[in-house]
Amino acid sequence: MSELRFHWGSALDDGQEKTAQKYASDVLDLDGAIDFTREADELGVDSLLMAQSFDLPDPLPIIGTFMRETQRLKFILAYRPGLLSPTLFTQVVNTLSWMSGGRISLNMIAGISPAEQAYYGDFLPHDDRYARAAEFLEIAHRFWRDPATPFDYEGAHYQLKQAQLGLGYHEGGRPEIYVSGASAVAQANAVRYGDCWFRYADVPAAIAKSAEPVLAQGCRVGLRMQVLARETREEALADLAAVVAGGDEKHREWVAEFVEQGDSQAVKNSFRLAEEAGHGWLDPVLYSGVVAYRGGPALCLTGSYEEVAEALLAYKAAGVGEFILSGWPARDEMRRFFTRVLPLVRALEQREQREPTGAASERQTV
Repeated sequence: MSELRFHWGSALDDGQEKTAQKYASDVLDLDGAIDFTREADELGVDSLLMAQSFDLPDPLPIIGTFMRETQRLKFILAYRPGLLSPTLFTQVVNTLSWMSGGRISLNMIAGISPAEQAYYGDFLPHDDRYARAAEFLEIAHRFWRDPATPFDYEGAHYQLKQAQLGLGYHEGGRPEIYVSGASAVAQANAVRYGDCWFRYADVPAAIAKSAEPVLAQGCRVGLRMQVLARETREEALADLAAVVAGGDEKHREWVAEFVEQGDSQAVKNSFRLAEEAGHGWLDPVLYSGVVAYRGGPALCLTGSYEEVAEALLAYKAAGVGEFILSGWPARDEMRRFFTRVLPLVRALEQREQREPTGAASERQTV
C-alpha cells in the first residue's frame, strides 16, 4: 500500500480549545481562516476539508479565496446533491479547478438529518437522497467525460435537455470523489462513482471488516476522526481532561435530540459506540467521550506521538489509505501532527517496506 494521506478539517470557527463547548457559528474571521490555510499549505497538509452545514459559512465563496492564497494545498469540497442542479454544480467545480490548477476534490454527502435537510426545502428520505446523489454523480461524470457534447438525461430526480458546458475540468480531468456514509447505499455510490469511501472511526478490527468489500471492488477507504497527540501519554491525557472539562450540557442535549431525529447510520453508529463504551475508551488510544458534544467525527485518537503514529499504521493494516483529521484547537493540533507525528508515520512506513511480507501486519496485531 502507498503512503497514508492526511487531510485536515478547515477551521472557520473561533479556534476554541474546549471540545465540549458550542462553536461560535455567528462570526466568520476570514483573515484568521486565510492565515490558518496558509500554514496548512506550508506544513504539507494534503487537503483541507471544506464542510457544508447550516451552522457554517458556505464553503463555495470561501474556497475560491483560499485557492488564491495557497500554492500546493488541495481542497475537499463537501456538498449535498439537491442544493444545486448537477449542471450548475459541475460548472462551479470546473471553474474552481481552473482557478487552482486542479486542486479541488469532492466529498459528496447525502445529509445526516431530515430536520436539517428541511431547512433547505429538501424532504427526501434517506435512501432516496442517496439515489438522487447517484444520479447527480452520474451526470457530473458525463460532463467530465465530454463537456461540450449535448446530452439528455431522464432520471427519477433530474431531467436535462441538451445539457452542455463550455468549460470542462482543468486539463480534461475530473476531481477525486469521496463518498461518505455507513449505509449499504453509501458504499455502493462510493464504489460506482467515487474514488474513496469515507466513514467515521471505529477500532481497527471493525474497520477492516467494513473495508474489505469496498477494497475488493477497487475503491479506497478513509476515516474521519479527531487526534490529540502529545510528547507523552500522560501529557495527552492531562490535555484531554482539560479540553473536555466544563461541558455545555444544553448543547449536549441539543446534539442528542439532533441525532435522535436524524437518519444517518454513520452518526448513530458513533453514538452507539460511545454509549457502549460508557463515553470512555474503545481501545487504549481511541476515546469516545466527546462524541456526545461534537458528533460522529469526534472519536479521538489520543496518546503520545509514538502511540498515535503506531495506531495510524494499525488502521493502514486494516485497509485505510487516508484520513481527514481535526483537533482542538484546530491550528495547534494540526501543527503538532504534521511536525511531530507525521515524521514518525513515515519512518514506520519505510520500516514496513524493508520488512518481509506479512511481518508488518503481524507486528500490528501483537
